[in-house]
Amino acid sequence: MADRPPLVHADPRGFDATRVWIFDLDNTLYPAECDLFAQVSQRMGAFVSELLQVPLEEARRIQKKYYYEHGTTLAGLMAIDKVDPHRFLDYVHDIDYSPVPAAPGLAAAIAALPGRRIIYTNGSRRHAERVAERLGITHLFEEIFDIADAGFLPKPRAEAYDRFLARHGVDAGEAAMFEDLPANLEAPHALGMTTVLVHADLAEDSIYSEIRAWAALPDHVHHATEDLATFLEEVAGVTPVQGGADR
Repeated sequence: MADRPPLVHADPRGFDATRVWIFDLDNTLYPAECDLFAQVSQRMGAFVSELLQVPLEEARRIQKKYYYEHGTTLAGLMAIDKVDPHRFLDYVHDIDYSPVPAAPGLAAAIAALPGRRIIYTNGSRRHAERVAERLGITHLFEEIFDIADAGFLPKPRAEAYDRFLARHGVDAGEAAMFEDLPANLEAPHALGMTTVLVHADLAEDSIYSEIRAWAALPDHVHHATEDLATFLEEVAGVTPVQGGADR
């Protein structure tokens, strides 16, 4: 995406009314280049392999099948194999968090946003806490809404967002949603949120290949950025932090 002008929305929703800032976690608050989710995916494959007593290659096929048919691998395991979700989450998030750098620039930009700030993840609360600790942003968020809080209904299911809004008393028209997956912005757009796609240019990922093929932003994506900290600095009108580790 770096070799062409940024894609723009024909009629983007702005941030003048935004009072609640909602951030996905994986590949959104931390750079996709940290490759944490690759570790998680490997752990998922190992979990499925051990659970079903199948070779790793077959486990990965099942893992992806569950993801595409149920929204997440966990949702498929719960529906088909009656897996305890807490056991699964503890296993797959037993990873090395050291690739996540401190992010003073991101922290300053988030701190400057007016209103409430919440992390909303399809992962576990502890996973989000560990990432936020590494980034240095834990103190900037009033709450973490995780997959358990959603009743194990994953994004992009509309009911999951309804549960989020009800639990935290959020007016969707006063909220902005930041996500790395375009499909996870469809329901927020329909609810009236301002939507922001935070994406990387990872050639090996089919989702990013699809994004690179876009001629314009789809209707449900109002803004897109490859640099969350810089985007938030512009939204909040703050001076960038110089020499930060996230630069």
